[in-house]
Amino acid sequence: MDQLKPSDLKTILHSKRSNIYYLQYCRVLVNGGRVEYVTDEGKRSLYWNIPIANTTVIMLGTGTSVTQAAMREFARAGVLVGFCGGNGTPLYAANEVEAAVSWLTSQSEYRPTEYLQNWVSFWFDEEKRIAAAVAFQRVRIEQIKKHWLNERMARQEEFMIQPSVLQALLERFEKNLITCTSVQYLLTQEAVLTKALYKLAAQATKYGEFTRAKRGGGADIANRYLDHGNYLAYGLAATACWVTGLPHGLTVLHGKTRRGGLVFDVADMIKDALILPQAFISAMAGEDEQEFRQRCIAGLQKAEALDLMIETLQSTANYLGRAQK
Repeated sequence: MDQLKPSDLKTILHSKRSNIYYLQYCRVLVNGGRVEYVTDEGKRSLYWNIPIANTTVIMLGTGTSVTQAAMREFARAGVLVGFCGGNGTPLYAANEVEAAVSWLTSQSEYRPTEYLQNWVSFWFDEEKRIAAAVAFQRVRIEQIKKHWLNERMARQEEFMIQPSVLQALLERFEKNLITCTSVQYLLTQEAVLTKALYKLAAQATKYGEFTRAKRGGGADIANRYLDHGNYLAYGLAATACWVTGLPHGLTVLHGKTRRGGLVFDVADMIKDALILPQAFISAMAGEDEQEFRQRCIAGLQKAEALDLMIETLQSTANYLGRAQK
């Protein structure tokens, strides 16, 4: 078989790739020129192909190993590899440094500098940075409206949301964005919104009392599914930053010294809209981790979440960067 060039493996744009993998208790290796993951069942080893040219993110959980050859192939295809814990629990949660997930991006090529140059031209201006954070929150609001109030969601008996209550909540948050003058104020308003959304989702699914646990410490199933699903959103957000050429440290909301802060900023655009309701729906339906994960991935793909993230980063960089110049 002829050797494929890296350019051949990148004919599918990242925003159009359909696969996100979360793997655990397996080995990832190259076999016959293909990247595969191997699982052991009794005395047999089962090999499963990973179509790397159509894959965005590989998340390696508990009990996984990956060969140097496989990492080389991932880099050639532009696949982000993330090391995380099992079932959505951070791998390094017990360490002194909080790291929800550790991402390895391909260093085998240069990324475009246009968006990075525009981003750093406004990033040191606090007002511009807040403006970018507010723009992200407006996208977040629109996505919640779009997916919580659509016809399919309205017909679901397992998620009976009250549209008037949600509309009033989002309108109040949007009005507060207009008067936002500091990151701390915005973080406070965001926390109020998120807490209210959890309450609405718990009521809509008849889940009962719910309190969001921090750092993967929740024992109940909704908390575990929220952690699990959020890592899928983080994977797409890390991909969007990498495709756009923006370092994860150039955050606009989640703390300038927080490692990977921009990934969390970007993921917030779609987490509440897509992951949050599905976590409660799947928890009440008694679905297992794999079923929940597949529903999340399907929802992210249908909503074209990666496209949204990339386009928002690009438009924000261009608008605020050029305004600064």
